[in-house]
Amino acid sequence: MSAAQSSHFVDRSLPNGLRVVMEVMPHVQSAAAGFLVRTGARDEEPHLAGVSHFLEHMCFKGTAKRDWRQITIDFDNMGSTYNAYTSKERTVYFGWVRVEDLERQIELLADMMQSAIPPDEFETEKKVILEEIAMSADQIDRCVYDLIHSRTYEGHALAWPVLGTTESISRLSRDELHGYFVERYNPANITLLIAGNINPDDAMAMAARHCGDWPAGSPRPERKAPPPLKTGACCKVVDRFKQQAIALAVPAPSATHVDRENADVLASIIGGHNSRFFWNVIQEGIAPYVSAGRLDYCDAAMMIAFGFCETQRVDELLAAMRSELKKVAADGVTAEEVQRVKNRTRTGLTTEAEAPYYRLMQLIQDMDTVGKPRDVTERLSAIEAVTRDTIQDYMRKWPIDTEGWLTSLGPRHWPDNAALVS
Repeated sequence: MSAAQSSHFVDRSLPNGLRVVMEVMPHVQSAAAGFLVRTGARDEEPHLAGVSHFLEHMCFKGTAKRDWRQITIDFDNMGSTYNAYTSKERTVYFGWVRVEDLERQIELLADMMQSAIPPDEFETEKKVILEEIAMSADQIDRCVYDLIHSRTYEGHALAWPVLGTTESISRLSRDELHGYFVERYNPANITLLIAGNINPDDAMAMAARHCGDWPAGSPRPERKAPPPLKTGACCKVVDRFKQQAIALAVPAPSATHVDRENADVLASIIGGHNSRFFWNVIQEGIAPYVSAGRLDYCDAAMMIAFGFCETQRVDELLAAMRSELKKVAADGVTAEEVQRVKNRTRTGLTTEAEAPYYRLMQLIQDMDTVGKPRDVTERLSAIEAVTRDTIQDYMRKWPIDTEGWLTSLGPRHWPDNAALVS
């Protein structure tokens, strides 16, 4: 029996409203657990930009039961593979352990969800985050990512960076962070996800013991829909970089849209592994790096062709990128290209299905986008449905060879007609 066939889901809730979603994987000897908190950068007020990410850091800094040292020691004493991350739309905390240590893992993560936000650690961690912001300014891909958001989503919460800005983090107070924590970290906004060789009744009992006394709360405020992707160009001159980075963005289906699999297969054919960009741009010596992918949220997305090169070759790079997009739009993709991407995707989904850690990551994504778990069979079926004809139909609905939004960042003010961003 395959991994996909032998797994099943259990979806329950505690009396306080905490949802607990479990995938039983009887063929493994480990379990992964994580808390999905439905709050991220796009749920912040402008003056609190970066507070979700800051709070993620503070949840590792101490609780009523443990200081930061003990949190770290307790993770290590379990041999846990653990981490956390914050995105535009979610904050996640997780750990992967032997089945025998699952309750210890859930207890520790649950304790962190009740962080004390230690005042004596707040200023220290603020310095860490300000350094992280400074370091991100030295990464050209991160700078382009932030610039795209700041211009295409201008006036919307998706515009500001997950890390926040030097200004917003510098002026953030511990009371403001604590207020945000109290408002958002409650059962109405949190889901506990567990994947592994578990007994659902036992796992629910663990959740009740360690999360059952959490007071019920209110859901996060309704999210404002982002504006449609506009056309135009912007440029930010950054002298410390020696290369010019460019990104061309066109509208694409969101994380919840039925066309998302077609978009991802197409993006891989254009700019993924063994792609059109690889053979016709990189291998032609035009640029050392060029790719394509879909940047998606629950209610918005864009397809982005991205690359960087020597400043004197930037016109050539853009022309090459647009040429490949036009060829694909005009001639379509081949059945062989589609099958190659599908084969890689199937292999990835199947191998990930054998490890609770990777299944947990997939469950988190599904729960936060479509609101329900999908098993591996369902995910494989969605990929299997992609064909040369469905991609052709996709490109009629979501054109890839339009003007789009062009972002340029590097030592050169290019193109000349681009709006210059300070």
